[in-house]
Amino acid sequence: MRSIKSISLCILLLIMSYTSLSQKQTFDVVSFITPKGWQQQQNEGGLQLSVTDQKTGAYAIAIIMKATASTVSANENFSNDWNKLVKGAVQVNGGPTMELPVNDNGWDVISGSANYIDEGKIGAATLLTATSNGQTASVVLMTNTKQYQNDLAAFISSLELARLEQNKTGNTGAVPAGKAGKSSIIGLWCDNHLETSGYANGFPQYTAGYFRREYLFKEDGTYIFRLKNWSALMKEILFAYESGTYVVRGNQLTIIPKEGRGEWWSKRDNSNKLWGGRIRASDYKLEKTSYSFEIKYYSGSNEYSLILNPNKNTERDGTYSEQNRFSYTWRQTGESLIDNPPDFKTGFEIR
Repeated sequence: MRSIKSISLCILLLIMSYTSLSQKQTFDVVSFITPKGWQQQQNEGGLQLSVTDQKTGAYAIAIIMKATASTVSANENFSNDWNKLVKGAVQVNGGPTMELPVNDNGWDVISGSANYIDEGKIGAATLLTATSNGQTASVVLMTNTKQYQNDLAAFISSLELARLEQNKTGNTGAVPAGKAGKSSIIGLWCDNHLETSGYANGFPQYTAGYFRREYLFKEDGTYIFRLKNWSALMKEILFAYESGTYVVRGNQLTIIPKEGRGEWWSKRDNSNKLWGGRIRASDYKLEKTSYSFEIKYYSGSNEYSLILNPNKNTERDGTYSEQNRFSYTWRQTGESLIDNPPDFKTGFEIR
C-alpha cells in the first residue's frame, strides 16, 4: 500500500519519518514490517500483531485479514468490513471519518476511522479495505493509547499490496472428462470456518470449534458432500453426508442427490477430534439444486476458489446472501478436513 503512506489517519495524527532494520514480511497479499516488541498470532482468517503494556493496560492491535472473494464494489467491501471487523468488535461512537480513496498496485483502497469505548476508555479504530480483481483484503488498527502512535505510523508506512494477476473464471463449456482441479470442478473443495465467542480488547476469541463443509466432485460425474459442525457452545456434533450425481453445462452446475442423511452425535472428552455416540437423526433434507459457478485463482495465496451461487438458501451450503456467495477452496493435496463418525464409510475418508 505505498500510496497509503500519504493518508492522514485520525488515530495517528503524525506520520514521523522512521527507519527500521526489520525485515519485511508477507502475509497473503500484504507485505509489512512488524514493530519491534510486538507479538504475532496467525489463524486461518488472518494475522494479528499486538503489543500490551501490562502495567497500564494500554494496547495496540493490527489485524491483517486474508484476501477473500468479492463481487461487490470497494465501498461496499469497506462498509461490510466496518460492520463486521470494527462494529462487531467494539462499541463505536458514530460512523467512520473517511479518507480520500487511493489506488495502489491496482487495488482500490478505502479507509476510515472512528473512536470507540473499551472498558470505559476511549480508543481509536482504523480500517483499510482494498479491493482488486474480485478480491478484498483488510487491515484493522485499534489502540486505546497514544503510547504506540509511532509504531502504528511505521507499520502503516511499511504496508504494500501485491499486484494481482487476472482471475481465472469458471468454465465456458462442459467440463472435460479427466481434467482435474484448476480449470474444472473435479477435485475436493472445502469451506472451513473457525468459531469465535466474541472479542476482547479487539482480539477475536477463538474456541476449539469449527464449521466445515466439503464437496468431492469425481471424474465419473458423481459427488460426495459432507458437513461437520463442532461447536464449543453446543453439546452435540452435527454430521451430514450425501452422495449423488452432478451435471455441468457452461457455468451452470446441477447437483442431484441420491442418498444421504444428517445425524447428531455426542462429544467425547470434549475433544474436537473425538466422537461419542449417535444420538438421533437430524432434519437434514436432500435437495436438487442448480448453481451458477465460477473458479477464481488468487495469486496472493496461490489458491483456487469455487464460487457457488444458487440465489437461495440451501440445505448443504447454508444461508445465502448476495454479498457473500458460497465459496469453497480447492484442496490441492486432496486431503479432507472432515473425519467420519465411527464405522461410517463413504469411500473417501480422511487421509
